[in-house]
Amino acid sequence: MEKQVLANLEPKSVLRFFEELTRIPHGSGNTAAASDWAEAFARERGLKHRRDELGNVVIWKDASPGYEGHPTVMLQGHLDMVCVKDSGVEHDFTKDPLDLYVDGDWIKARGTTLGGDDGIAVAMAMAVLDDDSIPHPPLEAVFTVDEEVGMPGAVALDCSDLKSRYLLNIDSEAEGVLTAGCAGGARCDIAVDVSASWKLKKGVACEIHLEGLSGGHSGTEIHKGHANANKLLAECLRELGYPRLCEYRGGEQDNAIPKSAAAVVLVSLKDEEALRARAESWAEKAKAGYPLDPGFTLSWVRRGEVEKTSALSKAASRKVVWMLLDAPNGVLAMNPDLPGQVQTSLNLGVVRCGPEPLKMTFCIRSSVAAEKEQMSASLKALASANGGVFDQHGDYPPWEYRKDSALRETMVRVFREQYGKDPAVETIHAGLECGVLSAKLPGLDAVSLGPDLVEIHTVRERMSISSLQRTWAYLVAVLREL
Repeated sequence: MEKQVLANLEPKSVLRFFEELTRIPHGSGNTAAASDWAEAFARERGLKHRRDELGNVVIWKDASPGYEGHPTVMLQGHLDMVCVKDSGVEHDFTKDPLDLYVDGDWIKARGTTLGGDDGIAVAMAMAVLDDDSIPHPPLEAVFTVDEEVGMPGAVALDCSDLKSRYLLNIDSEAEGVLTAGCAGGARCDIAVDVSASWKLKKGVACEIHLEGLSGGHSGTEIHKGHANANKLLAECLRELGYPRLCEYRGGEQDNAIPKSAAAVVLVSLKDEEALRARAESWAEKAKAGYPLDPGFTLSWVRRGEVEKTSALSKAASRKVVWMLLDAPNGVLAMNPDLPGQVQTSLNLGVVRCGPEPLKMTFCIRSSVAAEKEQMSASLKALASANGGVFDQHGDYPPWEYRKDSALRETMVRVFREQYGKDPAVETIHAGLECGVLSAKLPGLDAVSLGPDLVEIHTVRERMSISSLQRTWAYLVAVLREL
């Protein structure tokens, strides 16, 4: 039996299920084992359940005595996590358990994302289902797959047998904030075939690495001014005069602001030292423009002289760099009605080139459908102008704010009773499955909540223990009142 790192922490039932999940590979696209685990949980407790072909799992639990006539409540979260690891960390997300540790009030994972987004939702829902002493209305626990890559699980979920009138989505990351709306979004890919421009050339192969950027969630942190490694490295290559590219790799997920990127370039022996010095000088100046990325480093590693290696032509190298520079990125519009709220943005999350075709992957978000469509059109035009192809998938609708919400009113009242103050009620510039589920279940009254989770989608992701304790008590109190 593996040692339980969180065994002595409260709430024990929640953290027991959370730690169990962290031992199971459950990155987006690799959630079968997590679905098996959720199924086994229901089966062992004799709870009605079903699992669909994608791996979505629904578990039902009858109402507590006296709550039989109350509206059915859905407890909902997603089984997948964003898999990001630190440079130099040996970790295989397809088989290795996360390495949890406790640092004061924080639960963390060594060298990787924690998966608190959204493992804590699954754990809290399971703790409710597992505890017959918690009074509650009829419950439908819905665990979806692949939320982090466009929500195909929620999109494909059959809701014909669901009766929920209230939805408690546990996929928010700030205690004291009740989320009541979110942006819609999609993943967009641009691919450009540059195979005709690869030539065998002599020279010195050098690797340029940009590392140590802060990264972050491309929705909730897109407005904070963090550098995008894919864009930044393209600026460096422009400064160097567009050297011949052998390879370009940056970012890991479309919805994570890329914190590192690397290029292999082929230069002449006589130009190498001058280019290295120019790159290092550029990096010093670039650091000044990104004070929120204090860990930013540039390294130049010489692979050595080569007789002949495959590299793009000068013209094709310039084209690739200019596509990266021309690509829109970051905040495009703020919400005129909600000060400080991002309305429209996109993130150039992943770039790959060499020797495969150039591929650029974006995450687009907007709470205005027309602006979302405009972003798609701009990216399609960028692809077309450069002889490439455009593809969009993983579309999900916005979750529109409801002016009147009985669920929200109850949750505000319970929050006031527990905390002695009102919660913040906000919308969020990130994707939540509430929009998809609300479209499938007309009239569904939804609110999203969660404990303090900091720097999700990065290796610095951490979850507050004390916040989880209060949020768990709050969830139990809300269920008692519904």
